[in-house]
Parts: sequence; structure tokens; C-alpha cells
Amino acid sequence: MKPSDIVLIPLPQSDGQIKKRPSLLLKQMPGHGDWLVCGISTQLHHFINGFDEKLDTNHPDYSISRLKSPSIIRLGFLTVIPASRIPGVLGNVSQGTLKKLTGNLINYLKK
Repeated sequence: MKPSDIVLIPLPQSDGQIKKRPSLLLKQMPGHGDWLVCGISTQLHHFINGFDEKLDTNHPDYSISRLKSPSIIRLGFLTVIPASRIPGVLGNVSQGTLKKLTGNLINYLKK
């Protein structure tokens, strides 16, 4: 596994439920090898322009993402998950998309 991979993992939802959902591996954390991930959602109305990334059929990474429908990579939906809970890779995004997302997150955290 590597940053930019899309995986299917159980994530806590805002209502406290745990749901399997696609997530983007952003960075492996130091120490124990856990991964910082962000959830991917088909709820396009949650898109935050200039922060999230919309993967619709016009996006150059849509086909390699292997997502079943247009989705958004939600930087506001972050968690850390042990590598052992990641069963495998579904797809990925380009390094350009990953750099754009991590840049958006870094810029936001610097404010």
C-alpha cells in the first residue's frame, strides 16, 4: 500500500455508526505504521470547493479510482487506521491529485 491508494475500510460516521466506505490513504504515520486516511463520499452536496476533490466522470483519475459512482474525497473526514485493518487496494488517484489534496490540508492547517 502507498499514499494515493483507495481502500475499503470501516470508518466511524458522524452518527457513531461504523460503515465500510472507500477512503484515500494520505500518509503512513510514524511509529506503528498506521495510516492517515480521508473518507470518500457519494454525497456530492458535501463538496467544499478549494478543499475537497470531486471525482466525477470528467476527472482524469475517475477510471483509475475504480469508484462505482461520482464521489468526493472529503478532507474534513479524516481518521487514522491501523494497516492491519486495511484488506487491500481498490484503486488509486494520481500523484498530482494526492499533492493537491495534501497541499489543501496543509494550507488549511496553517491558517
